[in-house]
Amino acid sequence: MSDVADWWSTEIIDMAPGQIRMRGRPIEELIGNVSFAQMVWLMTRGDLPSKPEADLLEAALVAAVDHGPQAPSIAAARMAVTCGLSLNGAMANAVNMLDDVHGGAGEQALELYRLIDSAATDGAPLDEAVADCVAEFQATRGKYIPGFGHRFHKPVDPRSPRLLALVDEAAANGVVSGRFAAVGRALGAHLEAARGKPVPMNIDGATAVIYGELGFPAPLARGLFCLSRSVGAMSHAYEQMQQGGRNKGPTPPHYRWTYTGPNPIS
Repeated sequence: MSDVADWWSTEIIDMAPGQIRMRGRPIEELIGNVSFAQMVWLMTRGDLPSKPEADLLEAALVAAVDHGPQAPSIAAARMAVTCGLSLNGAMANAVNMLDDVHGGAGEQALELYRLIDSAATDGAPLDEAVADCVAEFQATRGKYIPGFGHRFHKPVDPRSPRLLALVDEAAANGVVSGRFAAVGRALGAHLEAARGKPVPMNIDGATAVIYGELGFPAPLARGLFCLSRSVGAMSHAYEQMQQGGRNKGPTPPHYRWTYTGPNPIS
């Protein structure tokens, strides 16, 4: 480190009085000329995507915006508001709940997709690659296969077929390879055969297909989900502000928890 300025180094932004450049591009040239999805790509990847690439990214972001107050992150945002938190505090509460179990499955799904894709690229038939990688994944990470199954949407998560159709269209037009869509479908078929019933690809699995097709690293799949779901958290928190209410917990007051300790109140 030669100077205090070297304490933080970044390729993302440069500034001087009256000048702002994002990835080397003047901000005034970006404003009004690139979409938000293109800007997300520029900031995370360093270049601008083509419009078809940006459209596919935007579709994934739109699809994951919200899943209602029964989603823990959204419920947390609404409860935070009733406890007096500001809009940004409510949104922070929501994002902080998007971890491995709720919100992080997209990253895990993309990791698994990449393992399968790599094995298939090395010459293994896709169905064999899926079986081997699933066995390895379950042996090291547990029985849950990320990106598949849904406690509410059975037998189909309505978001997934639409997203996969957009990937197919992009692949037909040479925008993406289609490899990750093939991996996702093969994985779904493997799980259905193993369980003897359909296992729906959920929003995490479908967006992971898109992020894989577009070349995003797995950790960014989680970050992009957080970015998308923040819109839902903001909307619900603001709605709750308009509705009012104080100290609203996860259930109405006349519902009680199940007590399992000694000397229960009858």
